[in-house]
Amino acid sequence: MVKIHSMEITNEITEILNPAKTVVLVWDVQNRLVNNIFNKEDFLAQTKAVLASARRQAVQVIYSRITPLPPQFESPVRKYFFRNMAAATSNPAPDALGLTIEPKEEDIVIPKNTPSMFIGTNFELLLRNGGKTTIVLTGIATEFGVESTARDAFNRGFFPVIISDAVSSMNKDGHFRSLENMKSMSIILTTTELDLVWKSNF
Repeated sequence: MVKIHSMEITNEITEILNPAKTVVLVWDVQNRLVNNIFNKEDFLAQTKAVLASARRQAVQVIYSRITPLPPQFESPVRKYFFRNMAAATSNPAPDALGLTIEPKEEDIVIPKNTPSMFIGTNFELLLRNGGKTTIVLTGIATEFGVESTARDAFNRGFFPVIISDAVSSMNKDGHFRSLENMKSMSIILTTTELDLVWKSNF
């Protein structure tokens, strides 16, 4: 901690990633999306490694789950911009919106309807009630829900930590552009770097 104008400011990565104050958010790791990203096998392996590391530290894991609104109540803006999404993510899996990585009993699954975990959910209430100040982000897609949630976290006073090899997209270029964009308002770590912080300090 450092003091600036009589206020204590967190300035160490070990303080930010204190397991007692951290959650891991697994964003939209659902069959339809996972089966269409550019690096499926690597992404799944790294995401599972993040989860294993989090569980060793008793860090709360939270999954988002895309839960579409009834068609007559869906946003016309989303319909316009995602009108080709269904064709682009065609998937023979019978459970297209099922979670590819199965949550554990102690995990929390939160349904949501927008590309931000903070809109229309009790996510922020959950974090504040639990004294959580840091959100470690994994999932799909980097340039949509991951970046939107990271920006909303930053604007609400939470630390967003992006695990660069455990986020992905259908759009490889968009994925890397987004990681570059988020450097100004997020902490960017690899799975190995995250695990090292936790193993070395807690």
